Amino acid sequence: MSTQKNKSAKPVIHLSHISKVYELGDAKLQVLDDVSVTIHAGELVAIVGPSGSGKSTLMHIMGLLDKQSSGTVELSGHDVQDLNEVELAKMRNEYIGFIFQQFNLLARTSTLENVLLPSLYSTPLVDKTQKATQILRDLGMGERLNNYSNQLSGGQQQRVAIARSLVNDPAIIFADEPTGNLDSKSGHEVVEILTRLNKEGRTIVIVTHDMELAQIAHRIIKIFDGKIISDNNK
Repeated sequence: MSTQKNKSAKPVIHLSHISKVYELGDAKLQVLDDVSVTIHAGELVAIVGPSGSGKSTLMHIMGLLDKQSSGTVELSGHDVQDLNEVELAKMRNEYIGFIFQQFNLLARTSTLENVLLPSLYSTPLVDKTQKATQILRDLGMGERLNNYSNQLSGGQQQRVAIARSLVNDPAIIFADEPTGNLDSKSGHEVVEILTRLNKEGRTIVIVTHDMELAQIAHRIIKIFDGKIISDNNK
């Protein structure tokens, strides 16, 4: 599958005229200002910008972790505007995988159990246990299924987080500074995994301030002061 932007490909995420304003007492802070962007199936996209640029807020809105102040969000063709929190959680669970800088694993929970967490409210657990085990083996973690996450290195923890993001076969994976807490060797291994997943057809959005990491993407969206200032295919 081509990872270049393809207008005939199915839009996975479509944001139209998104603004986000936080009210801080009597003051208002506008974090996003009239942002429109579409992510198509099979793309590998990097959203880049300095701290405070609005890139994390943009990812949170794309990933249904936060709601916009104005504008519309569509996920795999579904308008999510009027969904309640339970419905939004269901959409996230079915359509979205997350990889975070801090890994967000449960410390006294096994590798396999951490990967299975998104599956607790989906298909029969026995089916996902087999799938989760295979994903971990594919990521080189087959010998660590029963280890607690606090017994793993940072690179191994991020592999577990990647496996967790894949277990429900999401339409899109968001990777928020996925190499930020890793040494250079582990970071390079994670980059290789993300690149391979995209070549296999996964839609991946990387959010980062690291332009070197962004170079693995085929499309780079730059955001500054809450506005998209460029959106280019390489």
